Amino acid sequence: MAEKEVILTRAGLEKLEKELERRKTITRHEVADRIKQAIEFGDISENSEYDDAKNAQAFNEGRILELEKMLRKVRVIEEGENGTDKVQIGSTVTVVDSATGESRKYTIVGSAEANPRQNRISNESPVGKALLGQSVGAEVEVNVPVGVFKYKIVAVEN
Repeated sequence: MAEKEVILTRAGLEKLEKELERRKTITRHEVADRIKQAIEFGDISENSEYDDAKNAQAFNEGRILELEKMLRKVRVIEEGENGTDKVQIGSTVTVVDSATGESRKYTIVGSAEANPRQNRISNESPVGKALLGQSVGAEVEVNVPVGVFKYKIVAVEN
């Protein structure tokens, strides 16, 4: 099975590269120190500090592998440089909820950068999928677990 492309903004790429560097240097060193200290406590068969440190080491190494895999398949999209009025990855879209009249602003990003609390939604999410390829004035229906949302696109910033 082919690995899926990881779509990131320039800022998202830099964030993942910094996390990888931190995990390979600082975090590895900190975990190694924790393991060394735990071994100094003596018998490791019933040493919870040792077990915790080894679990932290396994988690860190797993995350390093995950980050390296993601960075091998990355495609960087430049926010604000898309030359179209259609919604695409990197677009910031303002929509109005047809039921409530409430306005919402979303930035469409790849799944690795999605953060709903910051209104950065994945191109693979129901809302992201519904908005992609649409233009100002379009009305879209989004099927979500709680029902159907209807949005009208009022602005697209690329």
